[in-house]
Amino acid sequence: MDEADVRERLRGVEDPDFGDDIVTLGLINDIGIADESIAIDLALGAPYSPNETAIAARVREALDDVDREIELTASVDRGVDAAEDPLPGVKNVIAVASGKGGVGKSTLAVNLAAGLADRGARVGLFDADVYGPNVPRMVDADEQPQATEDEELIPPEKFGVKLMSMDFLVGEDDPVIWRGPMVDNVLTQLWNDVVWGNLDYMIVDLPPGTGDTQLTMLQNIPVSGAVIVTTPEEVALDDARKGLRMFGRHETPVLGIVENMSTFVCPDCGGEHDIFGSGGGRDFSEETDLPFLGEIPLDPAIREGGDDGTPLVLQEDSETGDAFREFVRRTAINQGIVHRKRHVDRHRERDGTEEVEQ
Repeated sequence: MDEADVRERLRGVEDPDFGDDIVTLGLINDIGIADESIAIDLALGAPYSPNETAIAARVREALDDVDREIELTASVDRGVDAAEDPLPGVKNVIAVASGKGGVGKSTLAVNLAAGLADRGARVGLFDADVYGPNVPRMVDADEQPQATEDEELIPPEKFGVKLMSMDFLVGEDDPVIWRGPMVDNVLTQLWNDVVWGNLDYMIVDLPPGTGDTQLTMLQNIPVSGAVIVTTPEEVALDDARKGLRMFGRHETPVLGIVENMSTFVCPDCGGEHDIFGSGGGRDFSEETDLPFLGEIPLDPAIREGGDDGTPLVLQEDSETGDAFREFVRRTAINQGIVHRKRHVDRHRERDGTEEVEQ
C-alpha cells in the first residue's frame, strides 16, 4: 500500500461540518508509509471535540483491514509566529466574555473548563478579572501557586484544571485598585511567568465590559475563539453587542452565544418561569449569524455548586448539568470548525477554488 492508496481510502471519510471528504478539503497534512506502520497527520485543532474525534475514528475505520499500525497525529497552523507566541504550549485560548456584569460569565467559564477536562483535555483556567477575581472560590481552590527557582509560578490544579488568578496573589479582603498600565503589567506577568505546560485549552474568564484587560489580552495573546455570555433581557443583549464589536475589531473568531439564566423551573410545582425573558440569546445569535451554544437555566443548584466549589457540569444526574455539557460540546465543535475552515480556505485558495461554507 502506498500513499495514493491511503488517500483513496480516506476519500470515504467525510467532515460532518463541511459536507465533503477530508482529502478534497485538504485536511490531510502528511502521510508516512513504513513497513509496519502508516502515520497520518490530520489538520485537526480542537482536541476532544466530538466531531474531530469522530473524524479520527473514521480514518481508523477506513484503514481497519490494513495489517499495519495506524499512527494519527493532529496539527493546525494557528497563524501565530512561534517566536512571538507567549503561550507556545497552548493549542487553544478561548475567552469567555460579557458586555455587562451579573450574567454569570465566571460560572460559564468554570463549567467550560471543568467540562473540557472531564472529556480528557488538558485545560488551564485563567481568571483575568483583576478587579474582582472569584474563580478560586467557585472551585474551592485554597492551594497557593508554588514558585520555581527561576521565580516562575506553578499553578495549582482542581478538577484536572490548572488555575491562575489574581485572587491567589492578594489578600482575601484586599481591594484591587489599578489603572490601565498597571493592569497591563500584572496580566503580562501572569501569562508569561506561569508554568502552564502543554494545554489543549486555556479558558480565560474576562472581566465584564470592553476595557483595558480585554484590550491587553487581544493585543498580546493569540485568542483562538470567544464565547459571549448574555441573559435573555434586551439590556444584556445591548451590552453583548458591544462585546461582539470588540472581538470583531480584533478579528477574533466568535464561537457563539450562550444564554444564561434562561428559564426558572420551580422545584415545588414544576412550573417554568421566564424571569429575565425568553429566547433573547437565540434571537441574538440569529441576528448576528453566529452559532447558538445553548441555554443554561436559572437553577439554584448552580449557585450551590459555585458556593460549594463543585461545577455543575460534573453532576451526571442533573438536567442543568446536561445543559452545561451540551454547551461544552458545542463550544469544542465550533473551535474545531474555526481551525479547519481556516485550513480548508487556505488549501482552496492555493488550488484556486471557492472558500468553504460554514
